[in-house]
Amino acid sequence: MARLRYHSKAYYSLLKQDEATQTLAYNKALEQRVEERTAELKEALERLKNAQSKLIHTEKMHSMGKLVAGIAHEVNNPINFIYGNLNYAKGYVQDLLSLVQAYQAQYPTPTPEISEQLEHLDLEFSSADLLKSFVSLRSGAKRIRNLVLNLRNFSRFDESEVKTVNLHEGIESTLAMLAAELTDITVTKDYDTLPKIECCPSQINQVLMHLFRNAIEALKRRKSLGDSSTEIPAAQLSISTKVKSDNRIEVWISDNGPGIRPEIQEQIFDPFFTTKDVGDGAGLGLSSSYQIVTAQHGGQINAYSVPGQGAKFCIELPVSSACRESPMLSVMPAQIVA
Repeated sequence: MARLRYHSKAYYSLLKQDEATQTLAYNKALEQRVEERTAELKEALERLKNAQSKLIHTEKMHSMGKLVAGIAHEVNNPINFIYGNLNYAKGYVQDLLSLVQAYQAQYPTPTPEISEQLEHLDLEFSSADLLKSFVSLRSGAKRIRNLVLNLRNFSRFDESEVKTVNLHEGIESTLAMLAAELTDITVTKDYDTLPKIECCPSQINQVLMHLFRNAIEALKRRKSLGDSSTEIPAAQLSISTKVKSDNRIEVWISDNGPGIRPEIQEQIFDPFFTTKDVGDGAGLGLSSSYQIVTAQHGGQINAYSVPGQGAKFCIELPVSSACRESPMLSVMPAQIVA
């Protein structure tokens, strides 16, 4: 009986131990599933947040493009009217001045009243200055006309989304939009003979705008980071293009600013990452640029930087590429080489 009681208790203890072991294993498996599910939910939440911000950014750029295209359209008609009629107006004025000169030749002695008006008018000076004014008016109208053309080329809102374009035109129109911010910056260009590429031109122009703006801000920021005792070299923005052998083209954008700090080089293409002050940027410029180049055009965008020696960005695009729907919920980091 004692042996039976002993073995019975031992068997009961063994059953309890097995039950506890199974419960522990089940709890561990359950905890692992909870952790996996939590990670999946966090990733889904982050993707949803990225998608929401991407949609807001896309809608903002769409509205901005629509506004720019509308302004360009409204300004284009009256400026063309002014520009087209300046030559006729100048010709009419020259004919009237010739008529006045003919009258002066035929009637060299005008009446006292006319003599007083001629003296008050200073006809010789007014005639020369009036013709110079037409030259200035034509120059100003031409600048506005070119600005409108650049606005239309930059937004391309009234064109099809996918189009075969000259990439150099997009670069020039984007630089024209930033002309006021490039006054103290030397821009050097080294363009290769590029074939026309198939792309979504308005989106590629957005990428160029983001990269140019980042370079300009870096060049402005270097003044505050520099030592007053050392001479700061002139601000330079360099743009070059070339054709690769595998039917692809490259656009290089470099500056001689402070460069990218090593500790943040792997984060610059991440959504919402920014080094700007609160309110100055949302951290979507480079992230959306990466999406446009890689996901929608099948290209690559890489950054190369040595702190203190500036930064370089390389955009690589295929010559023939149909724009695809942007997978807004996935953002992979780009390669950064120090």
